[in-house]
Amino acid sequence: MGKKATAKKRAGTATPRKKNPVPKRWSEREVVDAFTRWQKANPHPKGELESVNHFTLLVAVVLSAQATDAGVNKATRALFAVADTPEKMAALGEEKLRDYIKTIGLYKGKAKNVIALSKMLIEKHNSQVPKTREELQELPGTGRKTANVVLNIAFGEPTLAVDTHVFRVSNRTGLAPGKNPLEVELELDRVIPARFKTHAHHWLILHGRYTCLARNPKCAACLIRDLCLWPEKTL
Repeated sequence: MGKKATAKKRAGTATPRKKNPVPKRWSEREVVDAFTRWQKANPHPKGELESVNHFTLLVAVVLSAQATDAGVNKATRALFAVADTPEKMAALGEEKLRDYIKTIGLYKGKAKNVIALSKMLIEKHNSQVPKTREELQELPGTGRKTANVVLNIAFGEPTLAVDTHVFRVSNRTGLAPGKNPLEVELELDRVIPARFKTHAHHWLILHGRYTCLARNPKCAACLIRDLCLWPEKTL
């Protein structure tokens, strides 16, 4: 390399490295179009976890981590018949709780958390499920996603819970690309119009669970296939 070229490089005039390309995103019109289609197809979407009150909803969501809703429902039908309040759950005890949920993945750790959160609800919240994300996240086994689900379903808050389905759909389609669930959640909150937010995470979960599958997505049956920016989609 010559002296002039070396000098230019030292001076910062050398050719800069290429930055990672900005991921493609939907326009505001396309976001509205997509959610309008989902709303028309399913005006009142609901979560698929079964519960009988706010407490059992919280427990079901905690148990659903790394498990299917169907598997959780199968276990909790009998459980909630005998323990549908924090007092009854705490009285049941960790060992007996394990027997009810042993078909669910990571059941030992989850049983410990459910008993602990039941006791905390009794001691700190008068046996009521709290209505703030901060208080919910203080409960054992309750992370941001769980808190968002409870706030949305139990209290009608426009929170956006990002599970594996929402994360995949948001990144794959170009709706709300992000490197981690929090990035995706914040981007969804930014781009989704307020009138759609109450049901948004249900539409996204259902779309990922039944249409935009991780393997062999059903692109031909997709309501938003013309908007989707995924280069591997099949039409």
